[in-house]
Amino acid sequence: MKVINLSEQNSLLNEYLKEIRSVSIQGDSMRFRSNIERIGEVMAMEMSKALSYETEAVQTPLGVAQVNVIQDKVVLATVLRAGLPMHQGFLRMFDHAENAFLSAYRRVNEKGELEIVSEYLAAPKLDGKTLILVDPMLATGMSMDAAYQALLTHGQPAHVHMCCTIGTVQAVEFLQSIMPENVTLWCAAIDPKLNEKKYIVPGLGDAGDLCFGTKL
Repeated sequence: MKVINLSEQNSLLNEYLKEIRSVSIQGDSMRFRSNIERIGEVMAMEMSKALSYETEAVQTPLGVAQVNVIQDKVVLATVLRAGLPMHQGFLRMFDHAENAFLSAYRRVNEKGELEIVSEYLAAPKLDGKTLILVDPMLATGMSMDAAYQALLTHGQPAHVHMCCTIGTVQAVEFLQSIMPENVTLWCAAIDPKLNEKKYIVPGLGDAGDLCFGTKL
């Protein structure tokens, strides 16, 4: 699995990262959602460079232009609910993509072990397509893996791009140990650790709550 950490590059993306992390800015939920969307847009543009292209002739009012256009059949998949703003950013760039949505949440089972539960999936056929799986916070990597495994019930994509706003070293290493070679992991930033509640440190807090308000 290839890993790309976009924070290692100097770009406007880092300005959006600063704002979603900052306790003095992130309390504005509209701005927080907007910044997550913009991170998705920047990441989508960077990702588009790795896709397959063919030249097509386009008729203009004055002649014919040769344009390189994406050939991949893209499916955007999102883990609810925190993934929705980032998904929208990707969809604004890949506006012809098909879409998939699924749930994944953490709970402690009767053995006291942390497990991921997925109860909802709506997706098209994935065989031979390029799957972009969006989940903004990559803490342990377990939710991303559970989402990926659920989506595979709808077919085998040709390539998978997993995308997060902030991941951890632990999650990256976990996914590297289990994912096949046709998977690329895109992170806007990678943080060093988790706390005892499995929140990313320094991270930004609960992305879903910051986007949409607290939940019971």
